[in-house]
Amino acid sequence: MTSATQHDESLRARLVAAGAELVTTRGVEALSLREIARSAGVSHGAPRRYFPTHLSLLSAIAREGFADLARRATDVVDGVEEDPRARVAALCRLYLDFARTDGGMFELMFRHDLLKSGHLGLRETSLPLFGRFVDAVAQVRPRPGDAPPQVVATALWTNLHGIAQLWGWGSLQLATGTDDVEPLLRTVLDAHLGPDPR
Repeated sequence: MTSATQHDESLRARLVAAGAELVTTRGVEALSLREIARSAGVSHGAPRRYFPTHLSLLSAIAREGFADLARRATDVVDGVEEDPRARVAALCRLYLDFARTDGGMFELMFRHDLLKSGHLGLRETSLPLFGRFVDAVAQVRPRPGDAPPQVVATALWTNLHGIAQLWGWGSLQLATGTDDVEPLLRTVLDAHLGPDPR
């Protein structure tokens, strides 16, 4: 690798890291090209040399979010007992916790325009994570005649995403009078996976 190529890769990485830091600390609204460049310590025109569009830079930042969530999912799955239902519940809690603690990144990761754009294979980065969730659900619901695991996992995920979104907006707390989502999560798991046999 030439020195110029290394410099280019280093600057690309700095821009993405600066964007990831901005979205974490200040939210999606802070992700202008100018602000990312300022945070990375480069000229405001530098991002355009490495990312042809603003969407491509945002996609690179969102990719970091999916990679982080995937790493956390691996840690959770490796650290949970052998019970398949407990594994699914742990992944669900992780998802809700990620949405609560990394709300800006969570919002960026699921922006339809980024996922639809196909920049930097963002969909290809997110789909394996969903595949892991489908596999975990399949271990809980292997009975013939049930809805396919992908359908059950998708329904469960949409419920989780709704909880995460409403929780992030503060609407859930207003409706329930509490910040505790555990009762909702148990209800959602029972609805999609059947009652917990324990």
